[in-house]
Amino acid sequence: MTRRLILLRHGQTDYNATGRMQGHYDSSLSDVGRAQARAVVEPLRSFGITRILSSDLTRAHDTATPFAEALGLPVEKDRRLRETDLGEWQEKTSVEVDAAHPGARAIWRRDVNWAPPGGETHLEVGARARAVVDELMTRYDDWDSGAVLIVAHGGTLKALTASLLNIAPEQLPILNGPDNCHWAKLTARPPFYPGIRDALGDADQIIPEAIFTPENVARARWYLDVWNAGVNYPAG
Repeated sequence: MTRRLILLRHGQTDYNATGRMQGHYDSSLSDVGRAQARAVVEPLRSFGITRILSSDLTRAHDTATPFAEALGLPVEKDRRLRETDLGEWQEKTSVEVDAAHPGARAIWRRDVNWAPPGGETHLEVGARARAVVDELMTRYDDWDSGAVLIVAHGGTLKALTASLLNIAPEQLPILNGPDNCHWAKLTARPPFYPGIRDALGDADQIIPEAIFTPENVARARWYLDVWNAGVNYPAG
């Protein structure tokens, strides 16, 4: 038994196109971003999506809306899926931040415990987003019949993926955040249990559990199948 999770970054915004940092700022999709959101529905619907969650920010919710219309499903908004709170950096360009704080963005990209002034760390983002998935694992009984789609933000999806895969904090920077309207696919499988006797009577054999149960679901093993995949989107 497996459970599939599709993580989709929102489409392009005008802020993305001009190199301006968004964070919790509630920007909207550009015309290109809206076209990207429509274009990605067909490639992803083949995964058998049965539930859609999105960040409560407009750019993520509006990226999820074409899926809701095509699949006849509601979009469940969750504030915990928001982008990283960038504090004083929000709405500034990277050039402006670098001029005011030389080297700070490089530190932020590499030190998961460092936050922009007034903002939050990568680890804090991963923890709040991970709580959403953990709740789904324990409460969504129909997950085994299809895939869950989460539409959120580049930094959030990077931090969430690292948390699910148990990537060591100092190794989190090995993942580049997904591009606009690109996706990741992860699969959860029941945990491996040492000491379960197999059919040949070998007590040392490690045997995977066949199904998720209330007792083992919290110990699910996550595997990365696809990272930063996309289609031929409109140029922007």
